[in-house]
Amino acid sequence: MTDTPHPKNILAPADEVPTEGLPTGWGAGFWGTAAYSIAIAFSLFQLWTAAYGTLPSQVVRAMHVGFLLLLGFALLGNLRTESKVTRSILWILGVLGFLTGVYNWIFYRDLLMRAGGFHTTPDLIVGVVLIVLVFEGARRLMGLPLTIISGIFLAYCFFGQYMPGPFIHRGYDFAQIIEHIGFGTEGIYGTPIYVSAAYIFIFVVFAAFLERAGMIALFNDFALGLVGGARGGPAQVCVLSSALMGTISGSGVANVVASGQFTIPLMKRFGFRSEFAGGVEATSSMGGQIMPPVMGAVAFIMAETLNVPYAEIVKAAIIPAFLYFGVCFWTVHLEAGKAGLKGMNKSELPNPWAALRKHWPLVLPLAVLVYLLFAGYTPIFAGTMGLALTVVLILGTPIAALIGPFAFRVVFWIALGLAAASFIRYGVDLLAIVLLALIVGCLAFKGGRETLLICRESLAEGAKNALPVGIACAIVGVVIGTLTLTGIASTFIGAIIAIGRDNLFLSLVLTMITCLVLGMGIPTIPNYIITSSLAGPALLELGVPLVVSHMFVFYFGIMADLTPPVALAAFAAAPMAKTSGLKIAVQATRLAVAGFVVPFMAVYTPSLMLQEGGAIAAAWGYPVEVLYVVFKASLGVALWGMAFVGFWLRPMALWERVTAFAAGLLLVLALPWTDELGFLLSALLLGLHWYLARGKRAEPPQKLVEE
Repeated sequence: MTDTPHPKNILAPADEVPTEGLPTGWGAGFWGTAAYSIAIAFSLFQLWTAAYGTLPSQVVRAMHVGFLLLLGFALLGNLRTESKVTRSILWILGVLGFLTGVYNWIFYRDLLMRAGGFHTTPDLIVGVVLIVLVFEGARRLMGLPLTIISGIFLAYCFFGQYMPGPFIHRGYDFAQIIEHIGFGTEGIYGTPIYVSAAYIFIFVVFAAFLERAGMIALFNDFALGLVGGARGGPAQVCVLSSALMGTISGSGVANVVASGQFTIPLMKRFGFRSEFAGGVEATSSMGGQIMPPVMGAVAFIMAETLNVPYAEIVKAAIIPAFLYFGVCFWTVHLEAGKAGLKGMNKSELPNPWAALRKHWPLVLPLAVLVYLLFAGYTPIFAGTMGLALTVVLILGTPIAALIGPFAFRVVFWIALGLAAASFIRYGVDLLAIVLLALIVGCLAFKGGRETLLICRESLAEGAKNALPVGIACAIVGVVIGTLTLTGIASTFIGAIIAIGRDNLFLSLVLTMITCLVLGMGIPTIPNYIITSSLAGPALLELGVPLVVSHMFVFYFGIMADLTPPVALAAFAAAPMAKTSGLKIAVQATRLAVAGFVVPFMAVYTPSLMLQEGGAIAAAWGYPVEVLYVVFKASLGVALWGMAFVGFWLRPMALWERVTAFAAGLLLVLALPWTDELGFLLSALLLGLHWYLARGKRAEPPQKLVEE
């Protein structure tokens, strides 16, 4: 292949790595140190409030936004401008943003007493400053599309009384709008920013600590050793490592940038086309948002919005997540077979179980997290405890290394584990004492001090990584505030319900299109919040189960980042793949077929998301229905994979591809006799294809660039 890099040059050059959000680093000199210190203070404040929760929720939300604005504008001034004047202005804006949070803290009781139309002039000035700074911060950190959309909603508050037809509202004065958007719990300080402060931030910092502790290396070694030798091994490694990474990090585009530097050149080196390699990375990384147990930030917002335990969201996502990544594996397998690509040399691959044995302590915090989530504890408690146990492991490692005899080290780890685990019975204070003792112990010697520096770096990086999510949650609060103040959502809901009474499928298609169109300009979080606020109640009114209706919106918010013409994840992979982002998006759409199919299937058969059963459950039992639906869905998307790639045991003729697509469609549809026809057609097709392929399965030459 002409665009294949030299075998020695597996990693993409540094100048090809795309930057998402802010550049790396903190800035030079005093200003860089100041921004770094602010990030650490931000993390410590959030961890303290998560562990002890002594502050009122409104104060925590206001300080969270204040820290976001302070750190965001500080980093913009340090990293995005060379002018001292501009940097000073941005720092001043950041300080003003932070002071809006301090104002809410100091005057918390007074603001409560003045709620309902009695705010003073200073209150309104602070509210205006907050709204302006949130818009400016979002514009600089998230780009124009989200800012423009939120601005249109805010303008509707002011001028909607002049709109025609069903869009008109009664009109609201300036003070009422500022109070609702800038102070109430249905505006900027609404549910999205509450979830960002209470849940998302903790899990972002948790992921940062796990990465620093070596979790990414563990995932990569385990994936390389387990599937690297399979057909299309490098691409299979990409899919598996991204699925594993999704268990601790739900940031899709960030995962593309982080892991794509290694996986995309590796896939190209072994013969995969550039656009396909980019598509595999984009699709796999975006799937991390639907991969339990942590999933993406949207899952936490969904749990809070629906007022259901987070474990219910995880339960609904388990089968779709396995289908999603299963289709990725299957499509890669077919593509590799079509091109005659084999796996990597097994003698050069790491032993996956040896890697797991070596780094098994890193799995413990994740296991504790899963246990706490499913045991009924809140996500904020589970995330905080998982993070604390990760820190215990990191700080305990250099101390254990000083202990000579192996038996003594075992005793040390058992004692430390029991002390750390006792928080479930004796509370957070005991765990805090354990952490403090470890910190004091690490201060006593050089290796321990270096470990403390790693923890400090993780705190700072976690705060920086949380910036885009937090700012998105803040500005999308303006949209939620507009919907609750004006009631415009009811107009949209009424239209969807009117269509759905005659044709539910058409309502679902319209909702899907809304998600995809919105996703062309805004991230998954605001996309979900806006669309679920509009379409979620309408789908519920049409009989779609509550969790399924919101998961439907969630899935297509993710698919928007893979769907042309504006596919953010695909364009993030483009510089590393050295090809067009649009070509990558086309490949990613093929690979993510399960993400398009499963939401529709779940609406008609909710047992696919482990919701209530239907006729099969009534006749044969719920487990039988779940197994049947999963088998049907798996066969359907597998047939579509064959149709799109054009290969199974040998290259497929056009009529075979059309037949495979038709059989898959029949299995997806929930109409009388479609399942029977789908199974019959697929059996005939697969049997005939196998018969014709006998003796003709010799693979073309391996397109591998040799060392």
